[in-house]
Amino acid sequence: MTSRLRQASDELRALEERLRAGGGVERIARQHKQGKWTARERIAALCDSATRFLEVGLLVAYDQYDGQAPGAGVVTGIGLVNGREIVVVANDATVKAGSWWPETIRKILRAQEIAMRCRIPIVYLVDSAGVNLPYQGGVFPGQYGASRIFYYNSIMRRYLRLPQIAAVMGPCIAGGAYLPALSDVILMVKGTSFMGLGGPNLVKGATGQSIDAETLGGATTHTEVSGVAHYSADTDEACLAHIRQLLDRLPRRGVASATGTGPGAEPESAGVHQTHRSFGTGDGEAHESELYDVLPADHRMSYDMRAILRVFVDRGVVDEFQPMLARELICADASIEGIPVGILANQRGLIKGRPGEKPRFGGILYAESAEKAAFFIERCDREGLPLLFVQDVSGFMVGPEAEHEGIIRAGARFVEAMACARVPKLVLTVNHASGAGYYAMAGQGFDPDFIFTWPTGRMGVMEGESAIQAVHGPAIADARQANRQLDPDVERAIEDMRQDYEHQLDARFAAARGYVDAVIYPEDTRDVIAMALRASRNNPGPHIGPFTLPPQPELVR
Repeated sequence: MTSRLRQASDELRALEERLRAGGGVERIARQHKQGKWTARERIAALCDSATRFLEVGLLVAYDQYDGQAPGAGVVTGIGLVNGREIVVVANDATVKAGSWWPETIRKILRAQEIAMRCRIPIVYLVDSAGVNLPYQGGVFPGQYGASRIFYYNSIMRRYLRLPQIAAVMGPCIAGGAYLPALSDVILMVKGTSFMGLGGPNLVKGATGQSIDAETLGGATTHTEVSGVAHYSADTDEACLAHIRQLLDRLPRRGVASATGTGPGAEPESAGVHQTHRSFGTGDGEAHESELYDVLPADHRMSYDMRAILRVFVDRGVVDEFQPMLARELICADASIEGIPVGILANQRGLIKGRPGEKPRFGGILYAESAEKAAFFIERCDREGLPLLFVQDVSGFMVGPEAEHEGIIRAGARFVEAMACARVPKLVLTVNHASGAGYYAMAGQGFDPDFIFTWPTGRMGVMEGESAIQAVHGPAIADARQANRQLDPDVERAIEDMRQDYEHQLDARFAAARGYVDAVIYPEDTRDVIAMALRASRNNPGPHIGPFTLPPQPELVR
């Protein structure tokens, strides 16, 4: 029998393969015929060989526009260049000539926010025909419209002083030209790139002048006449090689070792409560079959969250904080590829209470677990330890006992501690992420540095069956009490609601709308989290909001 996690992963792989093909074989061939590489080929040439490119937002908009906007026409993510983490934004010219859909803007903004939050360089590989005019209403206006890209450009350049390198490798038209213009360095490719506020056709219509694109705004014009661009290259390959050189010249910030041999690596200590891995290779990896059998077939069933944590922490060792208190929430110290991290993870199943106490429901947050979490988060914040929230949470406990214990006050303490922590915050959803528990476990609205999910992640205000009870519970109870069948209209409404919730709770639905940065596979979890941690540690803090301006003498009265 195929496990739930394996089936969801197989479906995701098929979808990702289709999305990575962009506009398809014919449009890729057309790009090559023009002497240009595709966005993904450019990224592969830019980044170090045989290293991971952590793609952000691959599934965005995949289920919109009749499937005509794979990746929203832009590839974004984190890669390594000469061993340095960088953010890459590359227009995919095989998708509607790289034009900007509303979701394209959101992806570019998210990429810029990652660069600002992590304080790492950003490279723009520009090849875009500009705004997708039929959808301009979702692109041009608004606080988070296209203009915010240029706002972020300016903040990075003036105050954060983050390196921004723009390579114009195709068309760069109209307002989109301000993206490279607000970067630190502009490169162009001879014969294939164009940059201008208006193309030859617009110039003809506006002024009556006839001029070819190369003379109007080609690489030679902008490097030898206007001075807008700084370097020209003969080919895509030469352009990308030059970018690698520019990045290699940048000074590097010193961070703790992430190799497991320096100050970032902590040896196992004797005399502490440690949970040791019971399967796998002992170095943070486990056999694929074991990984995919960790979660039960039914998302409502119980399992041991520690079995998941053992998969990706160093040596499978976690040092639990207050292990015998509020056992529905695991708080623990561990390291991932030598980087110390504080982990908060929801334990599922029925949790045996202390003598004289009722059992507790795993995946639910109680007043005691909220207080435990708040104290643990504040301790990690004081010690400068990044936080990893592993979500399988259904919400906070309700009822008279919970209210009398002060669940609202305790929950607020939890939320405030999490929201105000100045250290990097990462999120991994493995199963449920529901209710206010999703918020407390560093939901997207609290600006975690990165948010990932397994293919089995389910994000929503509540599960479908709970919603059905909330809406149709009285009708169901009345029919049951009268010993009669439900009204056919009510039955249809219930089934429609059940299907809607199953669709909207799917991890792919969340990824398509940018609620998560990426859907990742279990076997990649360790590598992805380690890469995200290394990227985030370039910024000593505070990690609050999309970006925090450093103190500027000229801003102080």
